[in-house]
Amino acid sequence: MHMKKHVVVLSGAGVSAESGLATFRDFGGLWEGYRVDDVATPEAWEKNPSLVLDFYNMRRKAALEAKPNLAHLLIAEMEKKYQVSVVTQNVDNLHERAGSTEVIHLHGELFKSRSTVDERLIYDIEGWQLNLGDLCEKGSQLRPHVVWFGEPVPMFNHAVNIAMQADIFIVVGTSLQVYPAASLIECVPQHAPKYIIDPRRPAVRFHENLTFIEKTATQGMSELKEILGF
Repeated sequence: MHMKKHVVVLSGAGVSAESGLATFRDFGGLWEGYRVDDVATPEAWEKNPSLVLDFYNMRRKAALEAKPNLAHLLIAEMEKKYQVSVVTQNVDNLHERAGSTEVIHLHGELFKSRSTVDERLIYDIEGWQLNLGDLCEKGSQLRPHVVWFGEPVPMFNHAVNIAMQADIFIVVGTSLQVYPAASLIECVPQHAPKYIIDPRRPAVRFHENLTFIEKTATQGMSELKEILGF
């Protein structure tokens, strides 16, 4: 039996932006009117947990109302021809809702909560609300299961191992500025074709077999469908 080639997709906020989900572009920037420091750091959680919970409740509500766009759908469609691993910086579940079966969330998952005393205790969130007083089985407040700025990225080593196995590597919707995710392209075998889809060509050092597609996520994935024939 012929083994399917392994496509690894690194996706970022630009993919979800076309579904209408807000992104923050730089650390000095605002995210839906909030300073990132006030809602997405461990210090913010210590200082004002209800504000952090409210912020993520709003993100969750928006994500529930959003629909996967053509980029999500084409990434899922690749599974007809390829083995596909999606490594995403996004915390929404639009890749899963589009039909992708292997999604690694580097920055956590919006629709999960976890214990503040035992990080192994992770729960699904029904609907969009996580509130003060929602406790884990050990009686501790639940927090969003997301990676905040300044926290380690527990799934990163897993993502490195996947990138090292890529026959084809696709970067879409991320400007390769957020580390450690941006360094994944360094782990891809030299011989593997690499495609970067971004309307503004990101400054990355030279790689063999690298093609830039200077388009949005949906336009770029449509072009890649022609190139890869899936």
